[in-house]
Amino acid sequence: MSGFVFKQFKVEHDHCAMKVSTDGILLGAWANLSGAKSLLDIGTGTGLLALMCKQRSSELDITAVEIDESAYTQALQNVANSPWPTISITHQTIQSFSSEVKFDVVISNPPYFNHSLKGDNVARNTARHTDGLSFEELINAFKHLSHRGSRFSLILPSIEGALFIELATQNGLYLNTHCQVKATPNKDISRSLMTFSYVKSDIETSILCIRNLDNTYTADYIALCKAFYLKM
Repeated sequence: MSGFVFKQFKVEHDHCAMKVSTDGILLGAWANLSGAKSLLDIGTGTGLLALMCKQRSSELDITAVEIDESAYTQALQNVANSPWPTISITHQTIQSFSSEVKFDVVISNPPYFNHSLKGDNVARNTARHTDGLSFEELINAFKHLSHRGSRFSLILPSIEGALFIELATQNGLYLNTHCQVKATPNKDISRSLMTFSYVKSDIETSILCIRNLDNTYTADYIALCKAFYLKM
C-alpha cells in the first residue's frame, strides 16, 4: 500500500519527494483555524495539510501552492479522491503566486536544510532545502498574502525554529504560540510548532511529547491527532 489512510481521506505519496510525516500531521492538527474563512498552504506536497485543515473546518476556502510537478499532480489526485474536491491547488512558486484574497491563515511545513549535504534526488532536495524558498522569502510571501489579522503557522526543527523566530521578529511579526515537541520524555526537544501574527501578545508556550517510554502514544498526542489517525 503506497498511501497513508486517515479516518476521512487517503493520501497517496509515492510520487512526492516528501512523504506523509509526523511533522505534517502535527501541524495540520495543531494550527489555529479559529474564525478563519480562507487558508493558504505553502508547499502543499501531497496536499496533507490542506486536507487536514478542510476536515477540521469544512467552511474554510483553501488554496494550496506547490512548485514540484509530480507532487502537484499527486496533490490534485488526493484532493479529487477526498470528500473535499473544492480545495484549489496551484502549480507555481510561492514567490510568483499572487491572490486578490488576503488569507486569514497561512500554513507551511517548509524546507529547512541550509547547508547539509544534498542527495541525487532533485525533487527531494527542492522539498527539503531552503535554496528554492528561503525563510526570508517565506516571511515575505506571508506578508504579501495576508492582512493585519492574519496568522502564520509552521513547523521547523528547533534550531531552525529559533532562527525563524529571530528573522520573523526582524520583519515585524510576533510569535504568539510556541509548542515544543519531543519524541519521548527522555529525548531533547526536536521540533517547534509556531504561530506568528502582526499582533504582539504574551507568548503561549507548551511542550508536547509524542510517545511514552513504552512507545505508546501520549494522551496529549492522542487528544491532538485522534480525529485523523485510523487506529487511534
